[in-house]
Amino acid sequence: MFSILLQAQGGPQWQSFIVFGAIIIIFYFFMIRPQQKKQKDQKKFGEEIKRGDYVITIGGAHGTVAETEGDTFILEVEKGGRIRFNKSAISMEATKAYQTKKSS
Repeated sequence: MFSILLQAQGGPQWQSFIVFGAIIIIFYFFMIRPQQKKQKDQKKFGEEIKRGDYVITIGGAHGTVAETEGDTFILEVEKGGRIRFNKSAISMEATKAYQTKKSS
């Protein structure tokens, strides 16, 4: 094993650049790109929220959207309670999971 490490150290420099480039490409496709797609989907989901939609916030508050104003919305909870949230506080995963569970 030690001889393999010595051979790797003495190899041409371009091989090191190829390995380093491959690591960057792998990192991009497995880490950065999926995160960007998730952020894009979350933003689109927040923009599509309208009055009457049932949503769940990141903090776990459940309710129906009563009003939307720019990048905020008012969530109507049980017994007439109303709370103002940013649209970024909506949990896309929890809301979609609830909707699929409810429809099943």
